[in-house]
Amino acid sequence: MNLTKYQALLKTVELGGITRAAEAMGYTQSAVSRAIAELEREWDMGLLTRGRGGVALSSGGEALLPYIQAVCNAAKELEEQVAELHGMTCGTLRVGTFTSVSIHWLPAIMKAFLDRYPGIHFELVSSWEFAEVEDLIRRGQVDCGFLRLPAGEGLDTIPLRRDRLLAVLPPDHPLAHAACYPMERFGQDPYIRILEERDVEISRIFQEEGIRPNLQYNVNDDFAILSMVEQGLGVSIMPELVLRNTSRRFSAIPLERPRFREIGLATRSGKAPSPLTAHFLACVREVVAGLEMGE
Repeated sequence: MNLTKYQALLKTVELGGITRAAEAMGYTQSAVSRAIAELEREWDMGLLTRGRGGVALSSGGEALLPYIQAVCNAAKELEEQVAELHGMTCGTLRVGTFTSVSIHWLPAIMKAFLDRYPGIHFELVSSWEFAEVEDLIRRGQVDCGFLRLPAGEGLDTIPLRRDRLLAVLPPDHPLAHAACYPMERFGQDPYIRILEERDVEISRIFQEEGIRPNLQYNVNDDFAILSMVEQGLGVSIMPELVLRNTSRRFSAIPLERPRFREIGLATRSGKAPSPLTAHFLACVREVVAGLEMGE
């Protein structure tokens, strides 16, 4: 019973609210509230603070969080070892991911994995920011995660794809059919930028090129950028993987000097992946290699 209480507390903190945690776990709101209240009563301390923005850990909850996570992670590892002995017939795999991977890779990866191990349950945690995926892996909140390489300390990584960065132009742009897009044009054409904290890579390109783009719009969604480009509101730089299988009308051409982002899969270093995670890593490499060959 305590394990369920711990999981309820962790999910509430992760999602920022008891209602959202209850929905994610398939429980009623009152059941999750009761579980956390029982923990607070058992330990004689408040674990959550409640405000207008949702719930957060109290100072006592913050101090106990690593231990609660460790207990839940150990229970999951035990479950996976049992599942391994039974031929991987059950278990939960927690995967950190970001939008373009979730759309273009994960469905095929999950299908291939579930064809082999139909009893496995996936728990996907999506983030706009690679740094957040890294933190989820380090804290043990996900078993592995897709992110941009190179990654920070404390992670073991597997390279998966060298993803080209392309200039994205309106379909009637004068350079729409050119062999490449001159970097200095970014200082002339209206530029549409993804939020600054998400475009560190692209900001670095402009710094290295010594170019100040003609920034007109800051947008927080890749597909909103494509819609704006389609309407002729400006140009942008986007990864090739994001541009796949979209109905939007635009032209995507190479940059004057080719640039790339490296996509990889990471696990926490200093500890061998669980059997379930190790099988998933092998499946990812196999499926992504097949997808890349089929381009």
